[in-house]
Order: sequence, then C-alpha cells, then structure tokens
Amino acid sequence: MVEIRLVGTAHVSQKSVEEVRSTIEEFQPDIVGVELDRGRFISLTQEVAEPSVTDILKGGNFGRLLVQWVLTYIQQRIGVETGVKPGAEMLVAIEEAEAHQKPVALIDRDIRITLARFWDMMGIWEKIKLLGALVYSMVSVEGQKIDVDEFTNQDVVSAAMEEFRKFSPGGAQALIDERDAYLAHQILMLGGRYERVLAVVGAGHIRGVQRYLDAPETLPPLPGLTADVKGLPWAKILGVGVTVLFLLLIAAIAFSGVGFDVLLTALLYWVLINGALSAAFTLLAGGHPISAATAFAISWLTSLNPLLAAGWFAAIVEAKIRKPAAGELRKILEAETFSEMRKIPLFRVVLVAALANVGSTLGTVAYFIFIFPVLGIDPAVVIVDGFSNLVQMIQGLF
Repeated sequence: MVEIRLVGTAHVSQKSVEEVRSTIEEFQPDIVGVELDRGRFISLTQEVAEPSVTDILKGGNFGRLLVQWVLTYIQQRIGVETGVKPGAEMLVAIEEAEAHQKPVALIDRDIRITLARFWDMMGIWEKIKLLGALVYSMVSVEGQKIDVDEFTNQDVVSAAMEEFRKFSPGGAQALIDERDAYLAHQILMLGGRYERVLAVVGAGHIRGVQRYLDAPETLPPLPGLTADVKGLPWAKILGVGVTVLFLLLIAAIAFSGVGFDVLLTALLYWVLINGALSAAFTLLAGGHPISAATAFAISWLTSLNPLLAAGWFAAIVEAKIRKPAAGELRKILEAETFSEMRKIPLFRVVLVAALANVGSTLGTVAYFIFIFPVLGIDPAVVIVDGFSNLVQMIQGLF
C-alpha cells in the first residue's frame, strides 16, 4: 500500500520550516517531493549565471517580467519582516532528505510555463487590475506586520484563494488549479515507485492536490497542463487593426475636401500625441532624456507596426547610456524598497521598456478619441464624403 502525506507550507514561515523538519523525522518517507522546478531548485541551491541585458530585451514581454520581479520583491520583503528567507522550507526539505539519505523529487511545473500561461490566460482588464494590485502591495508591505503562519491555516488559505479567483479567474486557473493537477500527477507517479511519499507544497495547493489524489480519474491530461495557451493573437490583431484604422482615417480626410492643411495637422498630431505620451512614460520610469527622445521619435511608427514597440528602442538606448552591470538581477531580487529597486539600471531598463509601450498605447487611443474635436471637423461628414470621393476616383480609373 502506498502512503502519501502532504505538508502545506507558507514560503516565508519559520513554523513551516520546523514542520517540514519534524514531519520528515517522524514519517521517514522513501522520497521527498518539493514544490520546485529545476530552475528554482538550482537558484535555491547553487550560484547561477545571470542572463545578460541583451537576453532580457530579446525575451520581450516586459510586463510579465516586471510582475515576476515585483512578486519576488513582495515575498522577499515579507521574508525580511519574518526573518525567514523565501523558500527556506523547501531548502530544509532537501537538506533533511539528504541527511536521511532519501531521494528528492522536483514536482512543480516549470516556472516559465506557469508564468507564460498565467499571463496569457488573463484578459486585459485582469492584467491592469493585477499591476495595480502589485503596486499597492509594494507600498503597503513596507513596515506592515504580517502573521505569515496564518497562511497555513486552510480556512484562511481557502478564503484567499476564492478572493483571487474572483479577482482573476484566468490567473487563478493557471497559478492554482493547473498546478494542483500537475503536482498531483507528479505525486501519483512517485507513488507508483515508492511506498512512502512525502510532498512539501504551498498551503494553497493542499486541498486541490488532495482532491485529485482522492479521485485520480478526475485529473486532466498532463500534456494539456504544459502546452502553449491556444488562442487568437489579440496583440497582433489589434496592431493590424490600428494600422488599418489610421490609414482609413487619413484616406477619409485626404479625399473629403477639407484641405491639405487639415490632413497635415492630422498627421502631425499622430506624431505628437504618440510621441509625447511615450516619452512622458519613459521619464516616469526614470529613463534618461535621450531614451525619452528616442521613444518620442519612434512611437508614431511603432504604433503602426504590430511587430515593433517603442519600448524596445527606448530600452536599448537606456541600456547603452546607463549600462547594467553583472549581478544586478540579484540586486533587484534582494532590494529592500521600490526606490532602491528603481535605481538599479537593469530594473530601470525593463521599466522603461514596459512604460514606454504603455505611453505609446495610450497615445494611440487618445488620438482616435480626440483627433476630430482637435481638428474641429464633423467625423460623419468627413468619413462619408471622403470614402464617397475615393470610390468615385477609383471608378473613374476603370
């Protein structure tokens, strides 16, 4: 008969560290499974080479990277308050297993897959709310007394999970539900080879994992938990849509008969509104004025090309001017305040990339909302007359 025991932990709790140690001593498992993937296991137990700023910029998706860094920062700050290093209970599980000459299994899904699915499964509104909540959490965690041990109380954990599920259904599915299933798959596979299995997992996964262990037939197929999220490429669709809409707008103005000066003004405002907001957000991120000038100069063009982004160019210039040094990724993850984090060149490069893109996007939206009032023309008249004249010209050619 296979005996499986779960230990639910909080990742910055001394109580969890002690519980893991005492459970291994008392249960004497044949194998210890820990809620880590290979990447996190290596970073927890070894010194690893950091990715270069070039690799980070090539990776793109700066919003997802910032979310990962901010989550790490919040966990790090709670760890400072409690005096426990994040992941200490997993490290103790590994050390205790080795001390008892028992093998260790890494049972969590690759963090890169989890973050990719987490980000891709959230809607735009969910992402906006998440970023706002993270900013608030960064501010509120400073100096706040937190009873971390409450996060191993299953009633408290369940309430927190339900709140998160209401806040972000897509994020909860990727971060909680899918990982419950993945962890259960791995634990059951260990149960096929060992008689006594101990699994050390976050307290938020205990009920979900146990539910699957009690009814393995309800588990979703494992390949589906690691595949890319299939869906329409909304970013590219919106990018193409913006380009088409802008060209149609310019065509309508050009053929409506309102005059060349109005057409020139419409083009000028496209450059100014896109550029000004992208540059302003670059400066808000702490970017160099030359980086802001780059965002201003390129934003009007990148808004018309779904394959380009103003933030990439601004970030490249920022990295050239204020070159990130080796070891800055670790400094980011160990920063004690957001202002300290913001002064680190590597963090600022990524923040510039993300916020310059936000500014450019807002500039595009603002343009389509305000361009007709700014020009002082009736959009209905311009569009009807413009396309009517364009059709007549095309008919005349044939």
